[in-house]
Amino acid sequence: MKKTLIVAGLLALGVSAFAQTQQIRAFSHRGGRLERDENTLQAFQESWDAGYTGFETDIRMTKDGVLYMTHDNTLDRTTNGTGIFEEKTSKEIDQLRTKKGNKIMRFEEFCHFLDGKDSLYVEWEFKTSPKESYPQEKLEKYVEMIYKGVMNIKTKGSMMVFTSSDYRGLRYLQEHHPDAKLLLIVSKPINSETIALAKTTGIYTLGCKMDGTSREAVAKAHKEGITVSLWPGKSVEDFMLGAYLGADRMCTDVPLTVMEWVKKNAPWLNVKY
Repeated sequence: MKKTLIVAGLLALGVSAFAQTQQIRAFSHRGGRLERDENTLQAFQESWDAGYTGFETDIRMTKDGVLYMTHDNTLDRTTNGTGIFEEKTSKEIDQLRTKKGNKIMRFEEFCHFLDGKDSLYVEWEFKTSPKESYPQEKLEKYVEMIYKGVMNIKTKGSMMVFTSSDYRGLRYLQEHHPDAKLLLIVSKPINSETIALAKTTGIYTLGCKMDGTSREAVAKAHKEGITVSLWPGKSVEDFMLGAYLGADRMCTDVPLTVMEWVKKNAPWLNVKY
């Protein structure tokens, strides 16, 4: 019923109105965390095989300074291990498996997966919370490793975006690598407060919550030169709502479902996968 009401509302606005809107970039959040084994090579490969060139992933550092693709600072939810990720060595992490039996992917493996692929859009999220796990010296080493690894990926026509809800890592890039493309994640909607935050930090791409965001606020953000990325994207309904609101980018936890639904029901929607 919810899907029917939303889609009916969108169609009531007129197909031509959507056909003339700006393109919305859909990207596979953690490889499609509600459809696949999140942040694993298998998940990203299946999104790629389906036609996605947009991805988001999360990066953490082990006790001995090795980078892995994982979201949580604890191992319990996604793996057969327990405890704090940052307190483990790479040898310990390599021995673990996800709840679905896959290995924990190293940062370098994901870079290798992307190597040679063109026209990509990739969000690299710095997972540096809790902050005490990443004091300033470690944080700087961590950010440098990620930046250099990403910049070494052989690709053409691609956009690599460094993201975080922890401004420290983004500020370091502003100071040391001003060429880096940045996105600040904010657990609030697009509104006057978050628009002001973008202007204060000098980061003109925001990843904001969809709940509470209005078309008027997105339009205001666009007038200020701000690129809008909305989350969460747990369903087709979420994706279509993001399109209606005028988002530039929309993460999705169900990338395969969204692609199939849009192609079948809304082929006029200007989506870049």
